[in-house]
Amino acid sequence: MSLHMPAAAASLRTVAAGQRITVRVPATSANLGPGYDSLGLALSLYDTVSVETVDGDGLAFELSGEGADTLPRDASHLVVRTIDAALERLGYRRSGLRLAAENVSPHGRGLGSSASATVAAVLVAAELVPAEDRPDRQWVLQLCSEIEGHPDNVAPAIFGSLALSWQDGAAFRTAVARVHRDVVPIVAVPDYELSTELARSLLPSSVPHIAAAANSGRAALLVHALTQDPSLLLPGTEDYLHQGYRASAMRPSASLIRRLRAEGHAAVVSGAGPTVLALAASASEADEVEAAVARFARAGAEATPRYAGERATTWRVMRLTVDVEGAKVEVHSR
Repeated sequence: MSLHMPAAAASLRTVAAGQRITVRVPATSANLGPGYDSLGLALSLYDTVSVETVDGDGLAFELSGEGADTLPRDASHLVVRTIDAALERLGYRRSGLRLAAENVSPHGRGLGSSASATVAAVLVAAELVPAEDRPDRQWVLQLCSEIEGHPDNVAPAIFGSLALSWQDGAAFRTAVARVHRDVVPIVAVPDYELSTELARSLLPSSVPHIAAAANSGRAALLVHALTQDPSLLLPGTEDYLHQGYRASAMRPSASLIRRLRAEGHAAVVSGAGPTVLALAASASEADEVEAAVARFARAGAEATPRYAGERATTWRVMRLTVDVEGAKVEVHSR
């Protein structure tokens, strides 16, 4: 979807000044191995956007955390552009805006940072309009999916838990499943980025029927493993569609995944990568995953460089939980 202001902006109604809204959105991990463009998991890592509408046309933007040194602080920022686009869809426009964003989710690492920003912005816009014009969260899912191009990250960001998403014609749909209480997500975030566009460009236009059939079976098994029987997470996360094709663009991540899976842990690429997600079946297995990542990192740091300029990858490891609430909106009294 193109994010733009309409040519006939004068025909739009202006939202009321003096409104203060805060939205907290969880990070997400999409695909989860075989669930390409369809499965997503909400994680206990949160970005926060606070907005106040004011009289006039100005924009004051405070930005902290991830991306604070590189992201714009003007109307070109994704959050501002998306607020404007969502308001336009609802028949409104904004006046002045004070906006504060605290980014916790790493950018360019496959943890849904752009989806979090999009969801936050659309929820802000939905709350700014009068109650009689306020849309429901299915509308929010539809618009966010149009903007992102697919629902696998935005759905769990909106609704929490495990989101199973699909498309019916132009309509995006999702069903939410409760994850088994024993499942522990661990993310290993490397010190390098990978763009989603590059990761998608590495995929073939078609795959053999046998690979598609195998992937379908593993995706079905994964839903059962995540919701009913975590002992099946390792076979349930086996992928035949995308990870192998992308491995050359994230060699350290691919190597870590191979190491963890060889030791019996359900490790996958988080989204388009390069973050590695491990789905442990218990707290004790989560301890083992963290120890295995530390050994891998230590071995990489001690290895002899194979070529000039090669350096060891450093990893930030976080043991998280599954977020079950999704995006939360707080409206502050005037």
